[in-house]
Amino acid sequence: MKIGFIGLGNMAAAMIGGMLGTGVFQADEIIGSARTQETADRIAKKYGIVTGTDNRETAKQADVLILAVKPVFLTEVIAEIMDLVDGERTLVISIAAGRSIDWIEKEFGKTLRIIRCMPNTPAMVGEGCTCVCLKETFSDRCVYDNDKELALRIMNSFGKASILPERLMDAFIGVAGSAPAYVFLFIEAMADAAVMAGMPRKQAYEFASQSVLGSAKMVLETGRHPGELKDMVCSPAGTTIEAVRVLEEKGMRAAVIDAIQACVDKAGNM
Repeated sequence: MKIGFIGLGNMAAAMIGGMLGTGVFQADEIIGSARTQETADRIAKKYGIVTGTDNRETAKQADVLILAVKPVFLTEVIAEIMDLVDGERTLVISIAAGRSIDWIEKEFGKTLRIIRCMPNTPAMVGEGCTCVCLKETFSDRCVYDNDKELALRIMNSFGKASILPERLMDAFIGVAGSAPAYVFLFIEAMADAAVMAGMPRKQAYEFASQSVLGSAKMVLETGRHPGELKDMVCSPAGTTIEAVRVLEEKGMRAAVIDAIQACVDKAGNM
């Protein structure tokens, strides 16, 4: 089986790195094409996969074709490859924000085996979070089930993937797809504060990052409500509750909610 990427930008690179890093897929199973030879060469050198600049060649060889281009380029790419893609041979997976399954199928002008996914960049270290959206109907139920399992196998190879109704895709982008940027900003701010208190920056980043990683793991593995876990850290009249008081005073929760809502609105209007 060949998994072909059209587009070899940051998200595609994160997916490829995660797929290879976990050992679920091998380099000879992945091919890709990019707009420039420079990008194609860089990805080929880094991951040991076959790359080029010919999207048609990628579409021709791929059993699973992942459309990993920016939404603004999707119409152009589809027009270039549409005669090489059919619902019998190729499973199409799109990771483009703001482009629905119906929209993509209309651009191709034919009925396709198509699934829409949205991974995030921690895929690069095997900790991606991906939603998988399916077509509402398939003429062949067997194909539907097989395609769903194949998409989940690919997306689970670099993290955790879950089926989600397409109507909730924009919400997923806000809370997970774009979330690494919020978390990186939070880690940077914590480290800056530690540096202000005299800590060397390298250690500040390490301590802040490990604290975020461990806290997230506690939520996932204990199943406890985040508020309950927060209360466990806040001793009476202690240092932590004082920090929490300041965060509440500065409107941290409201700022996060407003930021994610802005992200959701932007995704819905693309």
